[in-house]
Amino acid sequence: MFFASDNAGPALPQVMQALVDCNAGHVMPYGADAHTAEAVRLVREAFEAPEASVHLVATGTAANALALATLSQPWETIFCTPVAHIHEDECNAPEFYTGGAKLTLVGAGHKMTPDALRKAIEAEGTRGVHGPQRGPVSITQVTEKGGVYAVPEIAALAEVTKAYGLPLHLDGARFANALVTTNASPAEMTWRAGVDVVSFGGTKNGCPGIEAVVFFDPAHGQEFELRRKRGGHLFSKHRYLGAQMEAYLKDGLWLDAARKANRAAGRLAEGLRKVGSEFLAEPEANVIFAHLTRAQHQALHADGAVYYLMDGPLETGPADEKLLCRFVCDWSISDEQIDTFLALL
Repeated sequence: MFFASDNAGPALPQVMQALVDCNAGHVMPYGADAHTAEAVRLVREAFEAPEASVHLVATGTAANALALATLSQPWETIFCTPVAHIHEDECNAPEFYTGGAKLTLVGAGHKMTPDALRKAIEAEGTRGVHGPQRGPVSITQVTEKGGVYAVPEIAALAEVTKAYGLPLHLDGARFANALVTTNASPAEMTWRAGVDVVSFGGTKNGCPGIEAVVFFDPAHGQEFELRRKRGGHLFSKHRYLGAQMEAYLKDGLWLDAARKANRAAGRLAEGLRKVGSEFLAEPEANVIFAHLTRAQHQALHADGAVYYLMDGPLETGPADEKLLCRFVCDWSISDEQIDTFLALL
């Protein structure tokens, strides 16, 4: 009954086997290997972007921070939501890798709107040398509260960014889960909608540690290569990154894993709904934010359920007080685990 995070789940057997299979003999380092070349080809094929500049890193923080650093100057500001991962969960890595670019928070929710973005952009870049200049816009798909941007929503945001000549970055740590929800293609959700760069995640969806930074304008490629090396994120034994991404994309494994995770979350949400749980937002992918009473939380924790409690404290307070929690399903969560949890609830 482990619903704390898809980061905590096991890796896909096919990906682990790929690591074993590539672990033979001597192979040229730093990305000059056949596994990386095939991974790049498969990413380009998936996104229908044969000229895209594709770069592999091991963490989502590196992917986001290095991508944004490539698109911004130290004196600029990056526009994101108040709950964006780059704002709340990356220890100022974007500010560090950009050399000082600040973050400007847009709106009050987990999904950015065109009106809120336009208002935030208009409020910046108006003080000449005394204030930050306008820089990239970053959105997250799936959002940090479990929401999913429909393709028209992304296109509407891109229309605003293009009107001001600003690039659009998509943090796609759970990109596959969003695709499964919307039935969109990778191309439709990114460059066709106006996205300039995507951090394409694999770690949360069944890989030990692999993310691809995909620039749809290859002119950014060389600068990213330099920033990746200077920032300490160019693996010498790069084949172990390439082999992960290669196996992840082959035969639709990445989408199959996301379907399993989303389906598990749907089953869990249905059960939560039946016992009267209230959702922070309607579950759309593999992340659920729900309210349960303190008494329910206490009983579930006592029975070994593992998930994050967003309010507290757990131990003291009215038994009927409703506390917010987060459940995340990964590809490995079984129906039996969910049913056991719901039976206890």
